[in-house]
Amino acid sequence: MTARPVFKPEWTDRPPPRGSFRSIFKWGAPDGFKHPNERLYALLKRELNLTDADFASKTHAGRETVTGTAAPALTPDRIAALEAIVGADNVDRDDFARVKYSTGKTSEEAMQLRRGIVRDVADLALHPRSKADIIQVVAYCHRAKIPVTVYGGGGSVTLGLASGKGGVVLVMGTHMHRHLEFNETDRTITVEPGMLGPALEDLLNRAPERLDARHAYTCGHFPQSFEYASVGGWIAALGSGQQSSYYGDAYDLVLGQEIVTPAGHLKTLVYPGTATGPKVNDILKGSEGAFGVLVAVTLKVFRYRPENRRKFAFIFPDWAAAVNASREIAQGEFGMPAMYRISDPEETAVALKLYGVEDTWIDRLIRLRGFKPGVRCLCIGHTEGERGFASNVKGCVKAICRQHGAMYITGYPVTQWEHGRFADPYMREDLNDYGITIETLETAVSWTDLQRVHRAVRTFIKDRPQTVCMTHCSHFYPQGTNLYFIFISKFDDMADFKRFHRGIIDQIVLHGGSPSHHHGVGKMIGPWMKKHLGKEQMDVLRALKTHFDPHNIMNPGGTLGLD
Repeated sequence: MTARPVFKPEWTDRPPPRGSFRSIFKWGAPDGFKHPNERLYALLKRELNLTDADFASKTHAGRETVTGTAAPALTPDRIAALEAIVGADNVDRDDFARVKYSTGKTSEEAMQLRRGIVRDVADLALHPRSKADIIQVVAYCHRAKIPVTVYGGGGSVTLGLASGKGGVVLVMGTHMHRHLEFNETDRTITVEPGMLGPALEDLLNRAPERLDARHAYTCGHFPQSFEYASVGGWIAALGSGQQSSYYGDAYDLVLGQEIVTPAGHLKTLVYPGTATGPKVNDILKGSEGAFGVLVAVTLKVFRYRPENRRKFAFIFPDWAAAVNASREIAQGEFGMPAMYRISDPEETAVALKLYGVEDTWIDRLIRLRGFKPGVRCLCIGHTEGERGFASNVKGCVKAICRQHGAMYITGYPVTQWEHGRFADPYMREDLNDYGITIETLETAVSWTDLQRVHRAVRTFIKDRPQTVCMTHCSHFYPQGTNLYFIFISKFDDMADFKRFHRGIIDQIVLHGGSPSHHHGVGKMIGPWMKKHLGKEQMDVLRALKTHFDPHNIMNPGGTLGLD
């Protein structure tokens, strides 16, 4: 009897057509793909109550050419004035460029583009060549009251790039990606904001040959969007990389900034610490283009010593044990792992499939030791730094984890995670092709509030039938951590998705979490800012907005909840 062939969905392996909607909403490299493995595919069918038939045909693939934008609203004389500043070759007015540079990577933007729906698009895309260009563009737009947004790597997941007021978008990555200065004595590097993460990291890793340095260095900042995230974007949205527990997040890395605002051009001073009043440098971090345009930034750098990395992974008996051990580690005062992550039971089940651990000898041993599926929790991490420091931190982590009933399962899961650390989001398009939405929301929590927020948000998400909810903590501090919620479900339409998505944010804020930990605010989270910060703090931010941007031209339309 001939065995029935195993059904496999026709996952897309073709780069999207040039100029298509898909080429805008696709994650990462045009020729980059990662598909759900058989175990993950089976889990999704079971949890979402689907069959192979639901994966027989695709819907709204978005391979059509971008069309349908309204003609630029700027008058010919204004377009000519802007062309005179940056050069006609650096001005795009075609449909594709205007949509591309006004679009981020939210699920709702992808849903719209898959259906050919175009909204909130800039009138022109400008590619400034230098700080001098930006000074002139901002000054002209201030006089003419033309809205200005800024495009870095395009990875915003908070509607941060939506140009609802039209105007111009400044594309920083075309020309403004230069290295400006490296100071090995002070261990700093100054770059333009359009430089992407891989370019900066390659420059620092090869500092002896490229910068005439004595040592190799790292910036230590590796967000999941690393491949296509710009340095300016890190700072604008206060991003946290996957190794922030050791190196710090973007806020911690920035020593100085140079910014062009409608009120003028300013450059903050670079000192390790001063007692000269509130620091304007700190005020500008996380301003998401609402105050001005970043043109240069000075960052801390660290020694690059990958040979000292020490990997580890554990299985905890339950979520409470994983959380309690992690709090002790964060408060242990012996140093922190560079990367450290704990997954709740539902994410653990998915992770063991995704990392290829399920049904291996490791998995069989875990089961024999009594760690129950649906209850057990995965922990992965690695240490970095000087050899003795890295080894000591790993030793201290192992001791604490074992005190909380965890089983050491080697560094194998970490190696598997590393292989997919930047590739996992590529699976989004595969699922979206069949009407399945995967989306993330994250929050900062104190240790006191962590369990309450985790329970409330999971309850809200799981009350929706056929919905996966995976949660992990991946950025740790002595006073708390983050919760990163990933949900997977099918939605009837955009309105259904937005009600559910915004409902999650309501639950986060209601139960003591921040509306964002490391993705920024954009226009999506803006409506929660007043409730979160209170009137007095919002009044301070609005006063700063009025000072830097009197005509409200910088990223208007709800960014940071300021207008």
